[in-house]
Amino acid sequence: MVIASTSPDRSAGGRVIGQRRPAYQSAYRRLRLPLVTLLIVSLALLHVLTPPAVAEGALVVTDVAGRTVTAPVQRVILADGRQLHLIASLDSEDPGQRLVGWENQLDANEYDAWVRYQQASPKLTELPTFGLAQNGAFSAEQAIALRADLVVFGIHQLAATRDSGLIDTLQRAGIPSVFIDWRERQLENTVPSILLLGRLFGKEARAQEIADFYLRHVQRVFGRVEMLKGDRPTTFLIRSAGYGDCCSTFGRSNLGDLIERAGGNNAAIGRIPGATGSLSPEGVLSIDPEVIIATGSDWSKTPNLGAYLSMGYDADPATVQEQLRKLTTAPGWAGLRAVKGQRFHGMWLGFFNNPFHFAALEAMAKWQYPEQLADIDPEQTLREYHERFMPFPLSGVFFATLTN
Repeated sequence: MVIASTSPDRSAGGRVIGQRRPAYQSAYRRLRLPLVTLLIVSLALLHVLTPPAVAEGALVVTDVAGRTVTAPVQRVILADGRQLHLIASLDSEDPGQRLVGWENQLDANEYDAWVRYQQASPKLTELPTFGLAQNGAFSAEQAIALRADLVVFGIHQLAATRDSGLIDTLQRAGIPSVFIDWRERQLENTVPSILLLGRLFGKEARAQEIADFYLRHVQRVFGRVEMLKGDRPTTFLIRSAGYGDCCSTFGRSNLGDLIERAGGNNAAIGRIPGATGSLSPEGVLSIDPEVIIATGSDWSKTPNLGAYLSMGYDADPATVQEQLRKLTTAPGWAGLRAVKGQRFHGMWLGFFNNPFHFAALEAMAKWQYPEQLADIDPEQTLREYHERFMPFPLSGVFFATLTN
């Protein structure tokens, strides 16, 4: 396998120098072009970033870190288990068909999804597993023994894998790696990541359909929000509600960024020091946000957890209502505007590292502007995505509103 380049330029001391931002990151920075223009840009950028074939059947493509790798590939390792959500959309007939190993976070953090993927591709239960690359637990020796021809990392794993020498070790063994992203810069990097994997997997047409679906729904929200007048509502998001002490949240990143892009003011910005952090229940009470969004998942296989908010494929609407109501029993919270105004909502946490976050963007926009955007239906959007692209249908609860 021929690799044009698999690491950024470095000085003699190992510091990255002269690393330029990939061209498409500027093109997608705000995603405020007309939809037709964005679709043309998606196709054009994919060709611009893909030099001519270096050998028969091989293509050189560029990842979201500006690095290059050859394609197609057949023996793939996923360094982040949640990448399976897109792999399953591309290879819906058998999500495990080209995988030889992976890091399985789904078992502990999205057990309901993991059960469905096992049913769709029994091979997944037999795959060797890897530790978290960002924690230094990814085994290069195991990847070499599995004769992998590609390792897919998330961009959040770039610094650790580069600084530890893992990328160079894999390169010397003839195993290329690519970095994708729908976590750090969701709205900028998701479409390039979809198109990149589609090209690597020989599923260009399928990837373009997924990208078109994504762009259509994202652009619809942006177009509608831009026409709204008046003050932006203040919204607070509770990350992993009930999983630990209240109240972990996102700042100007990830789901916190989606709040802003959906027309709201993220209450955490300026109140937590970085991309993530926590406010006390009293701190939330002092803000008195107009909208509160509590996020949850299926942590049923994680021991010693409290009464967390259960959201996802196996969630039950009545149980979700009980769990949301329990979250409002903190001292003084019954008097919060969001609670009294029935603007206390629940949402699946999995959107934070998943290309399905277009549906989360729709939900946030609708919850922040319930009258103006009443016709937006994020559940139907997510259901349609599953019908068109996933190996199993949508079920359970991904969005909820606490009713009095």
